[in-house]
Amino acid sequence: MLITRHAAAEAVLADPRYVPPPVRQDADEGTLAWLRAQVSRFSTGETHAGRRRLLEERLAALDPAELRTAARAMTLERGGDWRGVPTAVLGAALGVKDTSAVAAAATGYLSGAESPEADAAVAELLEQATIPELTLLLQGHAATEALIENALRHAGPGADPEALLHETLRQDPPLKATRRLDTRTGDEVTIDLVSANRDPDVFADPDRFDLSRGRTPHLTFGHGVRPCPGPAHALALAAGVLEALLDASRS
Repeated sequence: MLITRHAAAEAVLADPRYVPPPVRQDADEGTLAWLRAQVSRFSTGETHAGRRRLLEERLAALDPAELRTAARAMTLERGGDWRGVPTAVLGAALGVKDTSAVAAAATGYLSGAESPEADAAVAELLEQATIPELTLLLQGHAATEALIENALRHAGPGADPEALLHETLRQDPPLKATRRLDTRTGDEVTIDLVSANRDPDVFADPDRFDLSRGRTPHLTFGHGVRPCPGPAHALALAAGVLEALLDASRS
């Protein structure tokens, strides 16, 4: 079933009977498939709650304002070469010095696509990061970079980074869809986040990119039972990069 309306999407995301599609549990330790079976994103019930608490505790020790400052500084230091900056800054804050393997490990994190390269990257990262730390790096890597890339497409002269990010999250989200399994029927449900975020019952003139909207009830960071654990941190990292790039373009 495909869901495209905002209210229906909220209802599914708030209902604990809808869970992530299961991942395999028989993979060799230290591989990408093994890691996916250990993280909160693909778990349910008390297991999910316990794993999520570990993420929240780790994030609570990080100041989003400091992440933003560090992301801005690193982007400037690299002469505007911002790729990898959010992950490097978050990794440093988590005590993970070398995040160069994150991109390879992240390639199949959401999709479940396995490869020797991804397995090797996960094994390398596990030598210096705990599972909660690795979870935060992998969940944030592709999404934050895609958010920045999408925001840059909409950036005009004098654009405010915060307004730009909030409207990008609504109108051009980095994650286009999310899936759930109905535990009562076994049916898979796909939530079209692009359509839900442009529902005319919720958003006026929904297809127009409008920086004056401010914060909106978009569903890009999730809703209900399993919202993103670190939206403030993701936005801070993205805002720091955008601030550096937009300031440089104005100088």
